[in-house]
Amino acid sequence: MDHNPDDHRQAADERCSLVGLAALALIVGAATGWVGAIFRLLLEQADRLRDAMIAWAHGNAIWGFLVVIGVCAVATLVAAWMVRQFSPHASGSGIPHVEAVLHDQIPPAPFGLVPVKFFGGLLAIGSGLALGREGPTVQMGAGIAVFVARVCRLCWADSRVLLAAGAGAGLATAFNAPIAGLVFVLEELVQRFEHRVAVAALAALTTAILVARLFLGDAPDFQVGPLSYPTAASVPLFLVLGALAGLLAVAYNRTLLAAIAARDRFGSLPIELRAGLIGASVGLLAWFAPELVGGGDQITQRALIGHESLAIVGFTFLIRFGLGPLSYAAGTPGGLFAPLLVLGAQSGLVFGVACRVVFPGLAIQPEAFALVGMAAFFTGVVRAPVTGIVLVAEMTGNVTMLLPMLGACFVAMLLPMMLRNAPIYDSLREHTLRLERQIRQK
Repeated sequence: MDHNPDDHRQAADERCSLVGLAALALIVGAATGWVGAIFRLLLEQADRLRDAMIAWAHGNAIWGFLVVIGVCAVATLVAAWMVRQFSPHASGSGIPHVEAVLHDQIPPAPFGLVPVKFFGGLLAIGSGLALGREGPTVQMGAGIAVFVARVCRLCWADSRVLLAAGAGAGLATAFNAPIAGLVFVLEELVQRFEHRVAVAALAALTTAILVARLFLGDAPDFQVGPLSYPTAASVPLFLVLGALAGLLAVAYNRTLLAAIAARDRFGSLPIELRAGLIGASVGLLAWFAPELVGGGDQITQRALIGHESLAIVGFTFLIRFGLGPLSYAAGTPGGLFAPLLVLGAQSGLVFGVACRVVFPGLAIQPEAFALVGMAAFFTGVVRAPVTGIVLVAEMTGNVTMLLPMLGACFVAMLLPMMLRNAPIYDSLREHTLRLERQIRQK
């Protein structure tokens, strides 16, 4: 059989290109891991400072009350100003923007997005907005990848691969979940398996997690007690939980989009003023209930150990269900994943406690339902079931609930699809594209 020399040269060039791309992905991953780890550590410090400020304020009556509201309002206002002034695409999660770039719908943002996302995210989430750290780290990872690709003068095909890898490294760093980062890239970002993307993502994830764990340690984000494997009799209950999560997800998606639409209706007001008013309302809540504001990891942890009363969990769920969309409407940097995990854990815990009362003979562990609820609610909102399952398993270090999570996520994904409710990032990407058109018109 004759072999075309051109084919051999092309194959050799592709292999060399892949090796070079993987080497750059290692650099992008290390940089993303470092930036993401510092971002996460500074957010933890911001939470401590906010709590200390509120504790001080309660000893100073009226002045303290005004200080808490004023600081939260100003921090949110400044974050929104940074976004409008320096990088409009840094608003919100950033994941819809990354997806739009990967689908060739808009060009990549300039590198200035990265510092805006970093410092704007610190101000917004640190002030108490119910936003997640993963949106900023995903978009910062993508931004770092774009910068490296431009410096190395890569073609768009290679730049795209590096961008996806950097974004996955950002998610992995945010939650100390490397496998979830890889699945997220393939399932949510590019939405198909691409060998070059997989290789680059694996390289970036390796160095990202290695560097991040030097700062953050390697323990799972959440501590969960021993959970028994579910009995066959309890499996239908997890399917019902999936249905509940799917319906709640539809309601949450609609609430989030309605909050953004309501903000846009006040277009005559500067975006900074609108953000400041939202920040002030969050500050008001923080004065009365400081444990309810912020990213919410501590709320998720309490649900996973099941040490709170049903009334408190139910009240917290209702507050956070409204606080998340309100916070997102501020237009500051901040993600959705962490707030979704809060709501999923709480709804699962409430359902689990109710099942234990109704079916006392099944030896039900409500904490198991809280864990499954995290994956199910995430799936209902985002429609990325494998990412949700792997993410929850890695964040909790628990694999005994994989089968219930599969069943619950199946139903949680089916119901919103039957109700024709679009995945949240699809809806937010449309909003991102409208923003891009407005920017070009200016």
